[in-house]
Amino acid sequence: MQSIKSTALEPTKVELASMNIRQKLVRLIPVYGLLVFTILLILLFSILLPNTFPTMLNLRSILGDKAIIAILSLAAMTPMAAGRIDLTVGYGIVLWHILAIALQTTLGIDWRIVVVMVLLAGCLLGLLNGLLVEVARIDSFIATLGTGTILYAIALWYTEGRQIVGVLPKGFTDMYAWQPLGIPVVAFYVLAISFAMWVVLEYTPIGRCLYAIGANPRAAELNGIPNRRFIIGAFVVSGLLGAAAGLLLAARLRIGQASVGLEYLLPALVGAFLGSTTIKPGRVNVWGTIVGVAVLAVGISGIQQIGGAFYIEPLFNGVTLLIAIGLAAYAQKRRGRARAPATSDTPQASA
Repeated sequence: MQSIKSTALEPTKVELASMNIRQKLVRLIPVYGLLVFTILLILLFSILLPNTFPTMLNLRSILGDKAIIAILSLAAMTPMAAGRIDLTVGYGIVLWHILAIALQTTLGIDWRIVVVMVLLAGCLLGLLNGLLVEVARIDSFIATLGTGTILYAIALWYTEGRQIVGVLPKGFTDMYAWQPLGIPVVAFYVLAISFAMWVVLEYTPIGRCLYAIGANPRAAELNGIPNRRFIIGAFVVSGLLGAAAGLLLAARLRIGQASVGLEYLLPALVGAFLGSTTIKPGRVNVWGTIVGVAVLAVGISGIQQIGGAFYIEPLFNGVTLLIAIGLAAYAQKRRGRARAPATSDTPQASA
């Protein structure tokens, strides 16, 4: 039933205190290597493209384009913390953005009510996924792939392959178009969501329980953690964030079509998997996910400005996903080797 395992390899303060500078650098490279790589990419493209890349216009473009992917990556990351995976983050956004536009243009419902309705629908989807995984005992990959495909089919049935077009109120479109201080407002959404999730996962019992379940569900259950409740809650949060991303996509496109949305699935998963290789290697985490999305955003933007072909973006995402999964697996193996001596010397450790 476990699709993903969750462990951590970040060095402790006690461990770093006993090391010299060279040992510290070697130990910290896996932790902050991806962040350093992102900075190097920015410097490289700024040198190669001095007139287009290091500009405010390009910054606004990157923040606006990748904010939705960042929210979807955070949505996918939440069940991953508990050792599960949610593929509906890519399929659900197709239906949610169509639903948000159709409710306003066809039924004339106030946009504020529509926002609440879509968010509630996302929570219901997460609840359904959680029940399928924890009550029906269906593997999370299969369960969410099935529900996601059903959502996509509903979107195709409703639109009949056509676009949903209509006049949307300014208040709704401003959810994406507003630029306070010259920065797209969606970037502030991502920052607020990231900070809230970071606090919950790192400094509250909820986060510790989710990570404990992801690392060893049986041990977590023996320690009194209600696994089912936390896993279902993680899927509900994932559904909520996925619905929020759908609303922002609707405010951005201002039209609804079933052919839009699926291309967000792979980058969202890549961002979440890359996040498990940095900051806290071997364990999905909020700021690692943001760094993972930043690598995709900077890399794709720079390659496109250099003159990369249209197929470069999916190729870059696919290759990066394979690398991310490989690095995550390697980090978990290192974690296992690091734990082996401790477990083999249990009597001495107890003494």
